[in-house]
Amino acid sequence: MLRKHSLPITVLLLPFALSACATPEQRLRTGLYNAGLSRAMSACMADKMVHQLSLVELERLASFASLKDRPLRDMTPAEITYKVRALRDEHILSVTVHAGISCAFDSH
Repeated sequence: MLRKHSLPITVLLLPFALSACATPEQRLRTGLYNAGLSRAMSACMADKMVHQLSLVELERLASFASLKDRPLRDMTPAEITYKVRALRDEHILSVTVHAGISCAFDSH
């Protein structure tokens, strides 16, 4: 039997439960979009990056707080590269830069 107050709590927790079901690509795409990239650029980069990065690397990239300081659209490519380089993971840097360049050329 459901208690009177259990339904509102369930409704409040539903978004958290659903976000846990998101695929790594969806989380990366959302993270890139929230960082200031366009939807198209976020989708393109996430598609390329998710196949080249391990789950551990994706988590490291997602948890990197200094990328959230200001939107990516307000940064120069050099600033973005500097911030990703701070992860001290050449593979993440290489995949990110290559995906960004490839997607930038794909959109034109």
